[in-house]
Amino acid sequence: MRLMTFIAKDMAEALIKVRAELGLEAVIISSQRAREGGVMVRAAVDELPEEAEREAAVAAFAEAAQAEAQAGPQDFEQQYHRGLIRRLRSTGPRSEAAPARGFNRAELLQILRRHRTTDALAHALAEAAEKSNLSDMTLALASALDTRMRAAPLELTKSSALLLTGPHGSGKTALAAKLASHALRAGRAVRLIAGDAHGAGAVERLRTFAEHLDAPFVVAENTEALTACVRACARDNILAVIDTAGFDPRNAKARTAFAALAGIEGIEAIGAISATGDAEETNDVAIALTTLGARRLIVTGLDLVRRFGALAAAATATPGLAHVTRSPFAAGALETLTPLSLARALIETGASASDQESTS
Repeated sequence: MRLMTFIAKDMAEALIKVRAELGLEAVIISSQRAREGGVMVRAAVDELPEEAEREAAVAAFAEAAQAEAQAGPQDFEQQYHRGLIRRLRSTGPRSEAAPARGFNRAELLQILRRHRTTDALAHALAEAAEKSNLSDMTLALASALDTRMRAAPLELTKSSALLLTGPHGSGKTALAAKLASHALRAGRAVRLIAGDAHGAGAVERLRTFAEHLDAPFVVAENTEALTACVRACARDNILAVIDTAGFDPRNAKARTAFAALAGIEGIEAIGAISATGDAEETNDVAIALTTLGARRLIVTGLDLVRRFGALAAAATATPGLAHVTRSPFAAGALETLTPLSLARALIETGASASDQESTS
């Protein structure tokens, strides 16, 4: 099984490249919208066509990659795509071999259950993976995840005000610092705002992050003060990153209080969810956050878990997964999760645990 990634101006051009490079038997594994209407497509095929059939497509692909790289990064999403193109060009247009674990529905269900994935999601993914008719376990699962996931990375150079919301312990304060750090590195002015003036230690922790980043820091005592801060930031083209008190988005009273903050003009609500939670609870919270108006989610704490059931629940329960994080430090990366990367994480860690159990 061979896997390749293609970048094109639209899906029609991407399909031409896929067919020219991998032949008529190629299967689309995942697709992602790129900047200015472009697309990034991953495709797989059991065997590559003859070398002579690939030369024209290789030249076209290299030319497109060079043009994309010369455009230069303007925001986080462009940096992500430029890094991908650089890796593709450094290794040449040939694909990398996917893990050679054959598809088996019963084994896939066992792996997903080992990750504590919800029963409903595990069965839905196993059924979709089986229907993909892909012989490779990872690629079949990636195909199934692609029907339920949508990557929606933040464009920090364009955002106006980001309101971080979610349950207690979801890592909102550290995430606020991380977003501010990335925006500053992209050349954007940032102001950190504490929307939880009475939280135990929350204000001082955010203040410490702000001092470390050399970023302005404000405490908003109420909705009126926060509204004024957001308006001032918008006027001066400053990104406002707002940390809020943790709450249960399924609680009616808490939902009412949050709605007042999320309703401020110019604010985008971003849900924060920890990967350390129970998958069923995570699914419910993710749905509740999106119902409240959170257009994207960020999953934190991947460095603390070995089971990715909560991550799978969050990634498939929301209309837009912005990023995942695996570091508590402000300089830690904001990673973009794709169906293939999630499939690999699920299969590789789940399968290795299964192999260890069978030999013990």
